[in-house]
Amino acid sequence: MVDPSELYELHNEDFDVPLGLHLIAGLTGFTDAGSTIEQFANHVFENLDHRVVAIFDNDELLDYRSRRPVMYFEKDHISSYEPTTLALYLVTDEVGQKFLFLHGYEPDFKWESFTQAVFDLVDIFEIEDFSWVHSIPFPIAHSRAVGVTISGNRKDLIERISEWKPQTQVPGNVLHLLEFRFSEEDFPTAGFVMLVPHYLSDVDYPQAAVAAFEQIAAATGLVFPTDRLREAGVKFLEELTKNIADNPELAKLVANLEQNFSNDESSSRGPRIAAPKLEVPSADEIAAELEDYLSLKRKQSSEDQE
Repeated sequence: MVDPSELYELHNEDFDVPLGLHLIAGLTGFTDAGSTIEQFANHVFENLDHRVVAIFDNDELLDYRSRRPVMYFEKDHISSYEPTTLALYLVTDEVGQKFLFLHGYEPDFKWESFTQAVFDLVDIFEIEDFSWVHSIPFPIAHSRAVGVTISGNRKDLIERISEWKPQTQVPGNVLHLLEFRFSEEDFPTAGFVMLVPHYLSDVDYPQAAVAAFEQIAAATGLVFPTDRLREAGVKFLEELTKNIADNPELAKLVANLEQNFSNDESSSRGPRIAAPKLEVPSADEIAAELEDYLSLKRKQSSEDQE
């Protein structure tokens, strides 16, 4: 194992980082159904004050061939280079509360060393607790609220909120490893996985990002501005409803998912997973058709404005 302190460089020489803050994480590179993490992070950076606290070393953690950096070519030369960033940020929420946000790519290499580096940062800044967000495709209808499954050692949140508690093997990601190591040390940890309708997993689904903010707010007491995301969600559902009305196959899929959803709150707060009773196109086919439809609507709207 390499020295974890060599994996990052601190950048807080000109400002103080308060001790005892919440740590929130959202990393890309695994799955991001509904672009939940991307929307979450973009909304944080676009609406809240933030400063870089630490930057991780790409040469130690990143496979450049799998996630190539952007090079800008101008006529006959490379004019600029935009490396991918994995960093820890100090962020101020809507009411002035500060928290730390770990965001960027999921490391390709040195997971154990990276985990220890995060442990070091937790010790340096005496972090209070760790929460992370993630999203997966799930057989649930968009007419239901975005579901969530919670892992970690915060039993109060799990018992009160978690809607799906599977017992299965899953492909791990580095945030799972962080959660596992933190739980071994009895450090307060909660992972929030949004359950996104599988036929919407390849499009931006604002409702999933809103749900992620709501869960993090419930776990930490932080306050986030979500009005724009909620407005985008209303418009998205309006367009989706029109598309469903014009697409009998998609309407059948949604109806089938509704039938498989358990309304018995005493036995399960989540959906019943059952074999589809109707012949429907695949989720990929439906998502592609939906994206084509939404693109056409956006183009028509742009043309109308012109």
